Amino acid sequence: MINVVWFLMIAVGVIVGAFTGNLDAITDSAIGSARTAVDLSLGLIGTMALWLGIMKIAEESGLIKTIAKGLRFIMVPLFPEVPEDHPAMGAMIMNMAANILGLGNAATPLGLKAMQELQELNPHKDTASNAMCTFLAINTSSLTLIPATVIGIRAAADSANPTEIIGPVIVATLVSTTVAIISVKLLQKLPIFQIKLENIEEASN
Repeated sequence: MINVVWFLMIAVGVIVGAFTGNLDAITDSAIGSARTAVDLSLGLIGTMALWLGIMKIAEESGLIKTIAKGLRFIMVPLFPEVPEDHPAMGAMIMNMAANILGLGNAATPLGLKAMQELQELNPHKDTASNAMCTFLAINTSSLTLIPATVIGIRAAADSANPTEIIGPVIVATLVSTTVAIISVKLLQKLPIFQIKLENIEEASN
């Protein structure tokens, strides 16, 4: 679906450019944007290498496990369906730790691993469980304390103060994560979703 959306946007842009006589401007814009993308990507290499290296060191040194133990009092109430010692719990915590550090690229494989582990606990394989929905909501809202990727982008774009967004990012993501958790927990209690699960159980029997 997203490919169709992008194709339509490009097609509309080209058609409008052709009718208005601005095809040259479209070509120049496309080339300029491609050059900017390459420049930003190269500028991000150092930042991403640094933080991904720190994440790997934290994992190998046992810091992630320590963080996991410290977050159990939060994780257990959020995910009551997931056993404390299940691999899914560790994968979710590592994903959240990567997001907190603003390492979206590092968080993605950890999030996929967490979803894979949660699917093993899911009794209804064709329907997302409460734990999966809660994790997805938290992952999407993405509480961030150190937006390393965005700081890297701002630095690559020659920002005068790349780190000045840390404060607003913390406030914004704290609010978004809080709203996401409250929303998903309230939706889980709605009868329409409970009835749907009951119907699935009846159909499976």
